[in-house]
Amino acid sequence: MITGEAAGEPGDGARKTPDRLRRRASRLLSRLTVRSDRLITDGLARADARKWHYAVLASLQEYGPASQAELSVRSGIYRSDMVGVLNELAGRDLVERSPDPGDRRRNVITISPHGSRHLRRLDKVLDDVHDELLAPLSPAEREHFVELLTRLLDHHTRPS
Repeated sequence: MITGEAAGEPGDGARKTPDRLRRRASRLLSRLTVRSDRLITDGLARADARKWHYAVLASLQEYGPASQAELSVRSGIYRSDMVGVLNELAGRDLVERSPDPGDRRRNVITISPHGSRHLRRLDKVLDDVHDELLAPLSPAEREHFVELLTRLLDHHTRPS
């Protein structure tokens, strides 16, 4: 059962987790991902948002208007789920949909002024979450840690 294992995780004074597990980078990353995901989900929920909301708003803010298909690629959200996410965002006036002048069959999604303000609030929420997650690290260590994670992810996600 996972709950028994969790009691012996790093930080547990009893150190019940075998060293061979505590030294596995893949296991440490997996455990940290679970904790990070919980912190992010809870932090965004307190701001009445979800991870997908943030991903779409950030994509629109950084790269500009896009079709639903393009937003799906940018954000990693399945196309079938994107409609629901966009319905939520549009219902809260965070994004605007308009017909694509080049192809009237599809919509172009744009972040609204309200969406830009909301995104800035979510940035602050995530800054606070990351401060909590990375609390034991100095600013220089945090920067180095992110650089290493980025290099690993880039290596494992680049096209073959």
